[in-house]
Amino acid sequence: MRHRLEFALVWLWVKTVGLLPRPLARAKGIALGLIVYLLHGRLRRVGMRNLALAFPQMSRRERRRILRGAYVSLGRQFAEVCLFPRYTRENVSQVVIYDGFENFERAFARGKGVLFLTAHLGAWELSAFAHSLQGHPLSIVMRSLDNPLVDRLIQGYRTMHGNRTVDKDDFVRGLLAAMRAGETVGILMDTNMTPPQGVFVDFFGIPACTASGLARIALRTDAAVVPGFTVWDSKLRKYILRFDPAVELIRTGDDQADVVANTAKFTKIIEDYVRRYPDQWLWVHRRWKTRPEGQPPLY
Repeated sequence: MRHRLEFALVWLWVKTVGLLPRPLARAKGIALGLIVYLLHGRLRRVGMRNLALAFPQMSRRERRRILRGAYVSLGRQFAEVCLFPRYTRENVSQVVIYDGFENFERAFARGKGVLFLTAHLGAWELSAFAHSLQGHPLSIVMRSLDNPLVDRLIQGYRTMHGNRTVDKDDFVRGLLAAMRAGETVGILMDTNMTPPQGVFVDFFGIPACTASGLARIALRTDAAVVPGFTVWDSKLRKYILRFDPAVELIRTGDDQADVVANTAKFTKIIEDYVRRYPDQWLWVHRRWKTRPEGQPPLY
């Protein structure tokens, strides 16, 4: 019963916002984000704790400003998801500016597959969707939502232009198959993990248990790792989908050390982007929940 009620509310919201003019839809999304910010005290406390860990010298007032901005970013992205059915290859430029797409094309032309390194920054849902509109559908590593009805609804929006989803619990096999076929896979690499799937690398100077699968697959298959992030530009009033040049992998011959070193390298790329756009990252996730043995919890 609860799942059906949640689904009905989400379906009504998605369909209603999807009918609105884009500026009004975004305003509704932002309003929803701010309501959640005000009402969800537990997530707000997690966000403030994370900001204190990442920016210990920053004032509490500035941390609150960043966290509030992160909720604005989430709400704006939710509105964009509702508007997905309207976007086509011909009109997506009204919403997204592509920057560095040649970096992806160069990596894709190698024929060994592309691992799209990204994070919960800006509009990650729009990243994959806009990419598919350019004729390059992705396989996206995702955890299924707890409500299967809502999950089915959102999956329909994510995959309407050829994108596929790979369950997080079975992503290694899915990644290997995709790389052998020369496909592209998007991986959100900024969530807390547990050993042995995760290894500890620094994130904002604090050991963070981080998914090592991307590094393992890249080293094994020689797939290109291309950082890509979609961030909001307040001056242009559009998103910028930015592709960086492929990352040069570290190869020393020590397999496990190479996995850790490359995972650290990928994580540093994500950290640099978060520092540039702190009010667009998902601060409410307990990123440092898993701790090295013997170290006290941070939450």
